[in-house]
Amino acid sequence: MLEELRSIELTPRQQQILRLVRTHQPITGDQLAEMLGVSRPTLRSDLSLLVMLGKLDAKPRVGYFLGEESANGEKAPWDTLRVADVQSLPVIVRETTTVHDAVITMFLEDVGGLIVADDDGGLQGVVSRKDMLKFTLGNANATTLPVGMVMTRYPNIETVTPADRVVDAAKRMIEYKVDSLPVVHMHERDDMRPLVVGRITKTTLARLVAEWGTTWR
Repeated sequence: MLEELRSIELTPRQQQILRLVRTHQPITGDQLAEMLGVSRPTLRSDLSLLVMLGKLDAKPRVGYFLGEESANGEKAPWDTLRVADVQSLPVIVRETTTVHDAVITMFLEDVGGLIVADDDGGLQGVVSRKDMLKFTLGNANATTLPVGMVMTRYPNIETVTPADRVVDAAKRMIEYKVDSLPVVHMHERDDMRPLVVGRITKTTLARLVAEWGTTWR
């Protein structure tokens, strides 16, 4: 019976679950469902199968993490891993948010930059710690001004889509000397307007390298 289970071919969604767990472990079922854009009950059978196969382990009130079978049986998918597999939830502020409130958001969320979007999620710009520092040094009233005066406006910023390869996103960050990139979906019904769906950061990439280096050596 065990050999029959091991011979089961995983579905694309099950393979994506493994990639997400590898990147974010430990991770809860609710978090996985949110990242995949499905309901928690939809994932129940997939998660049960992966645990049964030894691909995943789970701890109550902690979440899912890689099982021994998964950690020892796969290669690091450098060429095929997509941004959608590793992207984080975006940390968004409005253009009218004050610099003071934006700085607080950065510290509370522990991020090096913020995405500026409108009420519909349309990308308007990005603002980094460096932008904040340059703007506030020697300017006592800077913190009361809106982020719109500090941010780099779209389209003068780099973005990626969920379908882009992670390795290409890494190259783009290096080329343009940025610590993160907004992940956007181009809305065809609105003149290809970019809608923010996530973010990918150097921290995420460093974590991938560290985890893969430990697993596959």
